[in-house]
Amino acid sequence: MNYPIPANPQEIAALRQKPVNEELIVAAIAEVVQLARAKGQSLNELLSEILADDSLLEQAQRRWLSEIVAQAWQGLP
Repeated sequence: MNYPIPANPQEIAALRQKPVNEELIVAAIAEVVQLARAKGQSLNELLSEILADDSLLEQAQRRWLSEIVAQAWQGLP
């Protein structure tokens, strides 16, 4: 998977114009988990990054995403 990470608000807005489906989201989460493992990160370190305050997601959305990532971490070999 080779999708660019948006670097500014304009790129984020442009992403909203592209269709996103469940398969793309699942693949992105799996890739994040695999990259974190390859860097030697623990699940707790990855979850700390996800839960860190940012302007893209609300706190409830970050918690929900962290739960999904934790499930993916447990389910991926």
